[in-house]
Amino acid sequence: MKKAGFAGFIGRNGAGKTTTIKSMLNLVHPDSGEIEYFGLNLQGNEAKIKQRIGYSNGTVNYYPKKKLKDIIGVTKTFYSNWDDAACLEYLKLFHLDTNKTPSELSEGMKVKANLLLALSHRADILILDEPTSGLDPFSRDELLETFLMLKDRGTAILFSTHITSDLEKCADDILYIHDGKLIASLPRNEFRNKFSKAIETLDETMVRLERGFMR
Repeated sequence: MKKAGFAGFIGRNGAGKTTTIKSMLNLVHPDSGEIEYFGLNLQGNEAKIKQRIGYSNGTVNYYPKKKLKDIIGVTKTFYSNWDDAACLEYLKLFHLDTNKTPSELSEGMKVKANLLLALSHRADILILDEPTSGLDPFSRDELLETFLMLKDRGTAILFSTHITSDLEKCADDILYIHDGKLIASLPRNEFRNKFSKAIETLDETMVRLERGFMR
């Protein structure tokens, strides 16, 4: 199986990351430009495209008192390509109990429950909006390992975050946004080298960039 790409989408809070992702999902409507997946324009092909993409913005925050098996039962009706075998695989992988409700899960397990719903229709692209925000370091590292596994299985990932240290071990490319504008889109090491005088972490590089914009 070919290895897919992992793109980190970074910028300070309020830079426009979530608005960009909402535009990619047709939840807000941009003033100009076009959005394409798989060579198809999102306008006119939204239903077809959304059968092939998954989205997670962190924890499950709906139906907190419904059992996970009931939430799965509702969600699967929206996907013609829902794969029960894949769902079972992720349930085992994430150690999720379908008889529990979201309110009974830890924050890390809530993220995994949301990922289960996003992945069980064999999504080709996974869009993640701040999926590790608010998690403890152990839970964050555990999820990053999961994302690397998904990448190795062929899922392309767009990972939006302001915690740039999360991307050091897994991102192939970095997209940097500032004030609603895409400033750079480069392989991770090239990004660091271009915007730093020396090899630095992504955190240090972004701090340097932001200070430059704030002058």
